[in-house]
Amino acid sequence: MTAVKTTIALVDMPIVFAMQWNDWSRVFLLQDYNTRVVVLATTLLGLAAGLVGSFTLLRKRALLGDALSHATLPGIGLAFLLAPTWGLDGKSLAVLLSGAAISGLVGTASIIAIRNLTKLKEDAALGIVLSVFFGGGLVVLGIAQQRPEGHAAGLESFIYGKTASIIAQDGWWIAATAGCTIAILSLFYKELKLLCFDEGFASSRGYPIVGLDILLMATVVIVTIVGLQAVGLVLMIALLVIPAAASRFWTSNMRRMTLLSAALGAGSCMAGSLVSALLPDLPSGALIVLVSASAFAFSMFFGQERGVIARYWRRMGMQQRLDRRYLMRGLYELLEPSFAMAATPESGAAATNMWIPTKQLLATRTWPILRFSREINRLKRDGFIRARDGEIALTATGLLEAKRFTREHRLWELYLITHADVAAERVDRDAERIEDCLEPIMIHELESLLNETHTDPRLPVSPHQIELPSTLQASAVPVSNQTKKGAPQ
Repeated sequence: MTAVKTTIALVDMPIVFAMQWNDWSRVFLLQDYNTRVVVLATTLLGLAAGLVGSFTLLRKRALLGDALSHATLPGIGLAFLLAPTWGLDGKSLAVLLSGAAISGLVGTASIIAIRNLTKLKEDAALGIVLSVFFGGGLVVLGIAQQRPEGHAAGLESFIYGKTASIIAQDGWWIAATAGCTIAILSLFYKELKLLCFDEGFASSRGYPIVGLDILLMATVVIVTIVGLQAVGLVLMIALLVIPAAASRFWTSNMRRMTLLSAALGAGSCMAGSLVSALLPDLPSGALIVLVSASAFAFSMFFGQERGVIARYWRRMGMQQRLDRRYLMRGLYELLEPSFAMAATPESGAAATNMWIPTKQLLATRTWPILRFSREINRLKRDGFIRARDGEIALTATGLLEAKRFTREHRLWELYLITHADVAAERVDRDAERIEDCLEPIMIHELESLLNETHTDPRLPVSPHQIELPSTLQASAVPVSNQTKKGAPQ
């Protein structure tokens, strides 16, 4: 009997698989009318939300969409209650969205008024508007639900969204909104970009800051209103924030970030809608948000600009370069007293035959032994040092690099003493923090100074040991009675 059941199951598996494959093909090829309308409408909504969300994120108003989406709730309820008195259908989507638009604009004006007329910061204004308008909206919806036609109006769908109820007319509204959003952001891209990065400079150049702010907020309001029917006001904030935040991990270019944010928003909405079509028992809005969150998580770890992994590798590479610089400079300074570089500037054979105990070099750094050994092995692999029993020596290539590192560090020390008023006793540590940041003009100036204070312009002695010209002593911290610099920190 068991064998018969197994045989029947094996025979039915291709049929079941074929049915599932047919369902998948119908969904992904958009063969059904309702699926086609929903997928295209939500995709356009994600595109518009991603575009405007990139500006609000850089403007540090990521919660603006959340506040405005909650601010639309009382407008929806009031429009439903007041529409019959004007001879309108309170269940009409156009009426409800008109009420949401008016309420959202009032919320926008409230945020601007609180920010400009009081000393409260913008986050406080957003929190006040969000909580007050949402509380008022719940009261109004509670009153509307007590009316016989209140529940039939489906007002609760504006809170949680009801993507499956999108019809062609809604899709055209969303398409028009996406087109307007693209047009507005394209026409005012330069002004909005300047507003996001430097509001003070934009104001000094005569740009209407308040007008641009209102334009950006109005765009957010429009996108938020048309998105209520798709994902609801609770989840609309995800479409405004998550794609923009995810794109920030991939690039620092504003234009590329905006385009990538639009692509991520459109792709997340499309994928969430398709999954919802395959799994009709699951809410579409929640699936869209989960797909967006997955894209965000992937971007957070693998983004090439600000991703966790990329930042880790850059930090590790920087640390390795600094370790090499510090270690070779320390090795050179241990060798420096043993030969007169000024007398024989071209001779390096003697220096490459001098061996330094590794323990003596380790004593110049406060490093763990593992970190020290790892850098020594890297220097050997790259041909900068030679090693034998407990001793190391510079190769010819390593000597040139060590000279360069030492010279750059001493340039920094001289700059800090003569231009930054840093005490000589602590200049060595400060110089290590900011090496490799000098402009070419400053390097030329410091080289001229070194030529005046040292006979060999290629490698100066430590600035702790030289007597500065009188023209520079006035701007420098007094360095008299200095002791010779000891081992590197």
